[in-house]
Amino acid sequence: QVQLVESGGGLVQAGDSLRLSCAASGLPFSSYALGWFRQAPGKEREFVATISRFGSSTSDADSLKGRFTISRDDAKNTVYLQINNLKPEDTAVYYCAARRVGAQEYLYWGQGTQVTVSS
Repeated sequence: QVQLVESGGGLVQAGDSLRLSCAASGLPFSSYALGWFRQAPGKEREFVATISRFGSSTSDADSLKGRFTISRDDAKNTVYLQINNLKPEDTAVYYCAARRVGAQEYLYWGQGTQVTVSS
C-alpha cells in the first residue's frame, strides 16, 4: 500500500520559514517524480513545485519562484519543500504527490499538512 505522509506545517508569522516533509512508503521512490501542491480555503488546488527522478531538475510555479525550494532524499524516501519569507497568502493545505517518470498525472497523494501564516 502506497502512503505519502506530510509533516512540518503549523502556525507561523509572516517572514518566517518552514520546511515541509513528505515521507513515502510502498513505492519505488527513486523511480517517481514528486510534486508539491497547495489549496487555500475557497480556492482550487495550485501547483507549487516538482522535482524529477534523482532530483536532476526542478520546476517551481512561476508566481512562486524564489521562495520555494523542492528537494528529495532518496535514501530517506522523503521529499521536502522549503518555504522562506512566508506570507499570509501562503496559508493553505500543502500536499505532496508522486507520479511515474514520463507520466503527466500524479498517481498518489498525501493527506496534506496545514500551513497558516499570520500577519
